[in-house]
Amino acid sequence: MATKDKGFLQALKEVGAEKGIAPEILFEAVEAALVSAYKRNFNTASNAQVTLDRETGEFHVYAQKRVVETVENPVTEISLEDATKEYGDGYVVDDVIEIEVTPANFGRIAAQTAKQVVVQRIREAERGIIYEEYSNRSSDILTGIVQRTENNNVYIDLGKTEAVLGYAEQIPTETYKYNDRIKVYVVEVKKISKGMHPQILVSRTHPGLLKRLFELEVPEIQEGIVEIKSVAREPGMRSKIAVYSANEEVDPVGSCVGQKGMRVQAVVDELRGEKIDIVKWNEDPAKYIANSLSPAKVVSVAVNEEKKMSRVIVPDYQLSLAIGKEGQNARLAAKLTGWKIDIKSESQAAEEGFDTDDMVNVVSEESFSVN
Repeated sequence: MATKDKGFLQALKEVGAEKGIAPEILFEAVEAALVSAYKRNFNTASNAQVTLDRETGEFHVYAQKRVVETVENPVTEISLEDATKEYGDGYVVDDVIEIEVTPANFGRIAAQTAKQVVVQRIREAERGIIYEEYSNRSSDILTGIVQRTENNNVYIDLGKTEAVLGYAEQIPTETYKYNDRIKVYVVEVKKISKGMHPQILVSRTHPGLLKRLFELEVPEIQEGIVEIKSVAREPGMRSKIAVYSANEEVDPVGSCVGQKGMRVQAVVDELRGEKIDIVKWNEDPAKYIANSLSPAKVVSVAVNEEKKMSRVIVPDYQLSLAIGKEGQNARLAAKLTGWKIDIKSESQAAEEGFDTDDMVNVVSEESFSVN
């Protein structure tokens, strides 16, 4: 006896289409759940199988029995003699016979079970879709709306799910208020306990955020004409970014600054006033180090490539600028270049007897600072 529910079938297809889930996934899930429902409701240990006709919506329940010479378990086995007698010739030992055993009132049970399964599978599929969508956006920028703060974590609504901005990933100088629209950098997307949406961990302090913001604002970076070589940040305070172009006709610093400073200002505004130095990358370490100390001007540089150490001399009046408040400028320059940088003023170098024989006079290349 078949149980038909064409309305349910249509609803199943519509839900699948709406949620972006292949109908076959839902069909198979319903069939698997109905097997369990059949065994549970009809106290049977038989090898049951339930099929759902994709066209008519009919449910059929089949008991599967293996053909044997001598029956030891009548629930799962049938003798060759009985199989031949009841179902005709052509069977041999070890064949599996499917016998329809659809109960008369199975339709009601099927409908209830199917509804539960569909809801569960839709949730699972939605979680899977969210994971796939956002795992592919790792190291990317997302825009979201601040929803709430709990245990020092800020929860950001991304539309389909939430992201977590942990305390360590928040800029110390920023406050996050309800309904604030902010951009965040995706650090990690991970699956957590069953039945929960994947956890999306984001950051406002990651150097990648600054890099991606410039990529969004500067077409030359998107097109590969200008390349970001390095980024160094002290979030909320100051950042440095080193840029380069293989095309000599392109000014990489000017491209990032934009007309009247509009491009860099857009990045500064998004980072709520974080100061940014844009410097020109150079394959010559001495020139690169000199550039990295922008906005300070450099007189000469000596480098020890083996130890990745450098000595820098600046004019006396530029020393405090080169070092920066609490050493910030020098610290960021070292992060940006990957070199240890020892800075001295001209008078200090003379007093301490700096050996200047191996120093190279350097003229800092064009840079730009938003102060």
